[in-house]
Amino acid sequence: FQLRHGLDDDGVVGKGTLAALNVPVADRIDQIRVNLERARWILHDLPAEFVIADIAGFQVKYFRDGEIVWEGRAQVGKPYRKTPVFRDQIRYLEFNPTWTVPPTILKKDVLPAIKRDPGYLASKNMRVLDRQGNPVSAASIDWSQYPGKSFPYMIRQGPGPNNALGRIKFMFPNKHLVYLHDTPSKALFARSGRAFSSGCIRVENPFDFAERLLDKTPGWDHSRIMREVDTEKTSRVNLAQPVTVMLLYWTATADATGTVSFKSDIYQRDTAVLDGLNGKFGFRKSPVFSGDAEG
Repeated sequence: FQLRHGLDDDGVVGKGTLAALNVPVADRIDQIRVNLERARWILHDLPAEFVIADIAGFQVKYFRDGEIVWEGRAQVGKPYRKTPVFRDQIRYLEFNPTWTVPPTILKKDVLPAIKRDPGYLASKNMRVLDRQGNPVSAASIDWSQYPGKSFPYMIRQGPGPNNALGRIKFMFPNKHLVYLHDTPSKALFARSGRAFSSGCIRVENPFDFAERLLDKTPGWDHSRIMREVDTEKTSRVNLAQPVTVMLLYWTATADATGTVSFKSDIYQRDTAVLDGLNGKFGFRKSPVFSGDAEG
């Protein structure tokens, strides 16, 4: 029961387990309805090969021809920095990535930390750059102005084992600036609830995942991947073929045997879908074209 409800499967009826045991059957039925609706939106015309990141389930799975060829635990965005739902294609991998601090994290996290601790940049292997990528002396900046004023520079963390992105990232360039990547915070994968990131998806065992993605790219086996990582130099390898990736939000799923698992609605998204399902049904009017109209 605990395993199917995303709880620590310790056999102890604690607060979380007791709450899950007391969820009414009608609510579980509604949860299944909501997720069947989500499935209706996207589970059609799928490619033979794709990756699904299940946000509420804290999992990443790689499918080929209907079979799971790799899966691992994931860490996703905190409730106030939600991981978005969208579809794209993984096009390349980057080893030993640098990390340019995104605007939101810069304003809310990094600039206040620098203001409190002048040694913060050095301790995090970070440096200040202008908009053209040229180094700027941190000592020349009046940090007391920030984060109040608009910050005119970039802050970039160098590659290495303590980089926020870890040693590898899986790139599908998108407007959300969200992707899959390694992490130095590996201990957090042991938690049952794993909403710890600032929006990106941190992947457990990323080198195994990379090996699977690259097995159609000549010359890239496990040893080659690890040699590239050990250089501690930033490099990029394109996939032989882009792989579809879908960041989805499932609070109920069924496996191949029909066993249903339930997950916490960490972003409180189920209610809006359920309201729509329970609302008045109606057909949308389709546009009418004349026989000679283009379209």
